[in-house]
This record gives sequence, structure tokens and C-alpha cells, in this order.
Amino acid sequence: MRNYKALLVDDEPLLSRHLNSLLTDMWPELEVVGSSANGQDAFEQITKKNPDLVFLDICMPQVDGMTLAKQIVESNFSPILVFITAHNQYAVEAFEHEAIDYLLKPIQEKRLEKTLRRIKARLSEEKEPTPSNLKLIEELMGKIHKEDTENKKLTWIKTTRKGDVYLIDPKDVFYFQAEDKYTTVVTSDNEYHIRMSIKELAKQLDSDQFWQIHRSTLVNSKCIEKVNKDFNGRMYAHLKDSNKKLQVSRSFTGIFKQM
Repeated sequence: MRNYKALLVDDEPLLSRHLNSLLTDMWPELEVVGSSANGQDAFEQITKKNPDLVFLDICMPQVDGMTLAKQIVESNFSPILVFITAHNQYAVEAFEHEAIDYLLKPIQEKRLEKTLRRIKARLSEEKEPTPSNLKLIEELMGKIHKEDTENKKLTWIKTTRKGDVYLIDPKDVFYFQAEDKYTTVVTSDNEYHIRMSIKELAKQLDSDQFWQIHRSTLVNSKCIEKVNKDFNGRMYAHLKDSNKKLQVSRSFTGIFKQM
């Protein structure tokens, strides 16, 4: 029986390690020949290792998953592509009806089992893996772009530091503070800088979770422990597990009236 090879492509190391562990348990004969955090490196690994399967994250910095998929299809390589995606509308509906499979984040064992059964069934036909439908990939690229444009909800905050790219989950952000030329992103253990205004962030973040309390401040409501006023009548939001307090300007005090 032929042993098959897989490549994992995801810029989230924890997710790659989790998927690798699941594959080891659920398909011991499958050899994971490598992992990559970006599309350019992934394509180089594909040309060298020629994997039978590629688990491919759609949203990555620089070369995204859809662009890499198109590049793979247009090359002489034809691995089975399994997309890893946070999009559960257009893309998922299309994947269900085509010979391209997908996994939704966070990856669930039952869904992975279903995917592996599909893959094994295709491989058991003893044919070369069928090249993924290029037209479908191009359609999905357009639909996902449209979905992102219409919804404008940030799933990750992207920033760079000393040449390294960091992806920050918005739920891990305590607050955003506008500075002169950038906005500071504050988490429990670090600070980052992005060139996105508070106004832009307010449009793209979940308004139920992130509240604007000042023209220069957006705060994660789940991180607020209490709100009080000082002897001058100025209101402050105090953060949990922190000595930090953020001033609430008069024009935004109304959001706390029913607390």
C-alpha cells in the first residue's frame, strides 16, 4: 500500500501543530513532510517534496491561500487541496458541491474525519489526484474578497515588528489607543503598532465587544472591570487584572448609563 505525503500551510503555528497531532492520531500512515507559514515557502516545498495533500489556510500574509492554490493548479503539481478557512458562507457552500474540501476554524475532529474519508476514497481509486478546479478557485477568490469588503470585520490584527509579521486575535486585545502617527494595540502581555485609525477600527470590529469611549480609544468591553468618576466628575473605565484606567469622554458616557 502506498504511503501518502501531506504539507501543512498555515501562519498560525498552534493550529499547524494541532492539525499535525490530529493527523498523526487519525491517519498514522500519512507522512506530514513539512509545514509552512507563507505561500512562497509553501510552493517551494511543494516543488521539492511533491505532496499528495496540501492543507492550506486561506488567510495568510503576503501570498494568501487562494493565490497559492491558483499557482499550484497552474503548475505541473496536482495535490488534493484542503482549505482551512474562517469563512462559512460563500466558500463553504461552494466547497460542499465540488471536489475541493475545507475545514473550518477551529478544526473539529468529526469534521476532519469526514474530510479524511473523502480523501481516502479519492486516493483509493488509484488514479492521479484530480487537479482542483481553477475556475472554482477564481470564483471563490472573488466571493471571499466581496465578503470581506461587505462585512469589513477584522478576524486578525496584522502588524510587523523588526521584520516579523504578527497576527493578533481581536478578542485578545484590551484596547486600542490612537497616537500621533499610529494606533497602539494593547494585549495582556505586549503592545504593537498599526497604521489604522480608531475610526477605521470601529467600523471593522464587533461593536458589541469593542466600545469607543473616547475619540482616541476603543476598549474591549469584556476587559472592563468597573467604571467610576473621580472628584472632578471625570469618568474612567478600569480594566480587569490591571492597574490601567482609561478616560471616558463626556460624549461617550451614555454607553455606561445602564451598567
